[in-house]
Amino acid sequence: MRELFSMDPGVAHLNHGSFGAVPLRVQREQQRVRDLVEWNPMAFYDRDGEALVVDARDRLADFLGADREGCAFVANATSGTAIVLNTMALGEGDEVIVTDHLYNAVGVALDELRRQRGVIVTTVAIGLDATDAEIVAALVSAVRPGRTKLMIIDHIASATAKLFPITAIAAALAGSGVALHADAAHSPGMLSTPVTSLGADFWVGNLHKWGYAPRGTALLHVAPQWRDRVTPAVPSRGAVLGFPASAEQQGTRDVSGWIAAPAGTELLTELGAASRDRNVRLVAEGQRVVAEALGVTHLPDPGPEVSMRVVPLPPGTASTRADANELLGRIARELHTEVNIAAWNGTGLLRLCGQIYNTPDEYAALAAGLPKLL
Repeated sequence: MRELFSMDPGVAHLNHGSFGAVPLRVQREQQRVRDLVEWNPMAFYDRDGEALVVDARDRLADFLGADREGCAFVANATSGTAIVLNTMALGEGDEVIVTDHLYNAVGVALDELRRQRGVIVTTVAIGLDATDAEIVAALVSAVRPGRTKLMIIDHIASATAKLFPITAIAAALAGSGVALHADAAHSPGMLSTPVTSLGADFWVGNLHKWGYAPRGTALLHVAPQWRDRVTPAVPSRGAVLGFPASAEQQGTRDVSGWIAAPAGTELLTELGAASRDRNVRLVAEGQRVVAEALGVTHLPDPGPEVSMRVVPLPPGTASTRADANELLGRIARELHTEVNIAAWNGTGLLRLCGQIYNTPDEYAALAAGLPKLL
């Protein structure tokens, strides 16, 4: 499986979730598209390219179980979320509810709304072991009728790998006047749940993480009642054409990754559900082995489909973002292993991923070297 990728064989790549890994066949397909662009740029951008983008978008929508008419390409989940925030046109006193598992870049965007427009951002604390029922109850109880306009919930949280019950949250918010945006950065290629069954008003997922697409490839799905209101973060030549062109068409943007992306989902389909199941089992065992080496006895379990796991680090370790980044760099240099470390609510969380190119020996080597390094 390692031969499907062009990754450094001297490194244990246990952090697929941050930037993904593009298979060789997808790299070649993207280069083929780039060659096509350079063969005749005028023909591509003025006549032929749009049809290729639409075809790729439709194929990815079908893979995700999404409504074709409701999908648009965006660069990443953060860009899609920016479009959602623009579309909501939030103002003074309007409230957005998030959890303390929120992705950092989305938090930065919300801070700007709070500073510039007086938007209220309310953070609901959710424990690592909170049940689906407890999560729904905590979020619904935070809603203030007439004031709360939007709820942004990670489908699978980046820092904690916690899976949130989007379908149940959407059902609980139905008729409340509160729009739900699912930040599903890690879902495509990992979870089998069809997008349209979730019931969220907005959904955005990266294909360049678990979907084997070139980086800069994500899909934004918008429910029918919102499509004529979608407002791109950067209005350009497609703005007058309505959704999805308003979100996609911006000058000479490099769309080669979008057009090549279906080659990645085709590979996923060929590998089948068995490969995803193996990833989940592999990272669960890796989590156990590393935790045992560190003397950690209680481990969060994100669920049967999530191929990311976290190991809480000893108290005082990586409790700040600066310390987490320093430790991450030391593990890379000294143990030749790439992982993710987040400082979450004052606790350092070591996040491990399981992917088809990983082996049990890589987690065992990390477990053997980490205690001494710490």
